Amino acid sequence: MLGAAGMSLANKSGMKPAAKATQPELIHLSRNGWMPNNGHLPVLLYRNVITVEGSDPAAIFEAQFRRNGWPPQWRDGVYYFHHYHSTAHEVLGFAGGHALLMLGGENGHQLEVHAGDVVVLPTGPGHRKLEASSDFLVVGAYPPDQQWDICRSAPSQEAIDRMRHLPFPKSDPVSGHEGPLDDYLPGAVSSFPDNCVNDDASFIAAAMYRQRQPSRSPTAETRQ
Repeated sequence: MLGAAGMSLANKSGMKPAAKATQPELIHLSRNGWMPNNGHLPVLLYRNVITVEGSDPAAIFEAQFRRNGWPPQWRDGVYYFHHYHSTAHEVLGFAGGHALLMLGGENGHQLEVHAGDVVVLPTGPGHRKLEASSDFLVVGAYPPDQQWDICRSAPSQEAIDRMRHLPFPKSDPVSGHEGPLDDYLPGAVSSFPDNCVNDDASFIAAAMYRQRQPSRSPTAETRQ
C-alpha cells in the first residue's frame, strides 16, 4: 500500500508527499478493567509517514510536530508499565528502531511500530512497551499548554470531567490543517462513562508519581 508511485520520495520537511501515506489506521479501545481507554475517540496510527534520515532524525519529528501546533516535550522511549494520561492528548513519533507496544491495558491490543511511524493517543488509552530494539527512540509532543501526567489506576470523577473536555489543536500533527485529525476526532470532546470512576480517588497521586519517575530526555529545543 505504501509502495505506490511517489511514496518513497520525501520533501524537505521529511513528510512523504502522497496523500494515502497520511491516512491513519484507527484503533478503537473500550474500557478494560481500571483502564478507562476512550470509547469515543480512537487511537490514530500513521504508518511510515516521516522519513527517518540524517544524524538527528528526532529533530525532523520535532520540527514537523512544532510546525503543526503540537510542541515536542521530550525524547525517550515508552514506559514498560501500563499507564494512561488524563491531562493531555499525546502524539508519539518513532524516530529510531522498532518496538512492540500494548494498547488498552492488560491483554490489550499489541502494536508493532517502526521508525517513521506516528501514533496519536487521545486522553485515556492505556499504553506500555513490551519489547524494543536497542536503538528505539520516541519523540513525545502535546497540544499547547497541556502537560502529561502518569495514571496507573482508575480515574476519579474530577479526572473524567477533565478528560471529557480536553481540547485538541485544530491541526493534525502529521500533515497540518489539511490532515485527517478532525475527521476522526470530531469536536475533540471525549466520552467517558461515569462507571470508570475510582472511588478511592487514587488518581490524585498521579502527579506526585510522575515526579518520582526518571526524567524525560529534553528536546533539542529545550537544550538550546
